Amino acid sequence: MSMRATPLIMLDGKAAEAVEFYEKAFNSEVLFKRTFGEGKDAGILPEEAKPRIAHSVLRIGENDIMVADIFPGEPHSLGDQVTICITATEHNAVEEMYSRLKEDGGQIIFPLQETEFSPCYGVVKDRYNVTFHLFKNDTTRSWSGK
Repeated sequence: MSMRATPLIMLDGKAAEAVEFYEKAFNSEVLFKRTFGEGKDAGILPEEAKPRIAHSVLRIGENDIMVADIFPGEPHSLGDQVTICITATEHNAVEEMYSRLKEDGGQIIFPLQETEFSPCYGVVKDRYNVTFHLFKNDTTRSWSGK
């Protein structure tokens, strides 16, 4: 099994600006960027959510960082901007990590489910108040969407 931990920067409506800034600041490559409005549920979203970045990946040298916006109205406080994203190649590994992190006072932020960028994705804030985004890296999908 292969697994990676990737920094995920969460912002409140400034992710597009940050992606552009980091692209220049680190001479990085944007591998993937999608707004909430480009997703399959765009028709039912409030207008203020549509331009926000739902998910982006930048390649900085040999590493990736992810940048996204919170959904409008979602709680966001200092300390929540950087979370840890762990990707695994095995579905059951994601499920096991998700289950363990929610034990003993962990809080489910986003239930484990299939999304447009992963067949198995969920978000848990553990008992130490650290937020983890967990997902299966579907090697049949690339960040470019091809």
